[in-house]
Amino acid sequence: MPPRTPAPTVLVIDDDPGIRQLMTSFLKMEGFVPVAAANGKEALACLRDGGAVDAILLDLRMPVMDGWTFRREQRRDPAIADIPVVVLSGADSERAAELGAAAWFDKPVSVPQVISVLRRLCENP
Repeated sequence: MPPRTPAPTVLVIDDDPGIRQLMTSFLKMEGFVPVAAANGKEALACLRDGGAVDAILLDLRMPVMDGWTFRREQRRDPAIADIPVVVLSGADSERAAELGAAAWFDKPVSVPQVISVLRRLCENP
């Protein structure tokens, strides 16, 4: 029997507890290991404290540290800069290219489409 590969870990960054819960539940059902953060500052602390993740789901409009600021900080830090980001947002889609995200979904999102993109990103790092 081949060795079992570890399940990919996805960091869900969203200030809305309902969306965080929904996405983490779906990710678990689909075989991912979800980790949640309520804002960009919390997410950066998690990543910099050794929280290894394979992909990030990022909301843009959040208190404390928004998604734009998180992404700038992530890109400046060589240890976490290459983690692919999938944006889930209800606004600012005209500025998508500025973020250099692997994918962009407008809220409300199609969870199966998001899962499909995450599978592709986690299988082809």
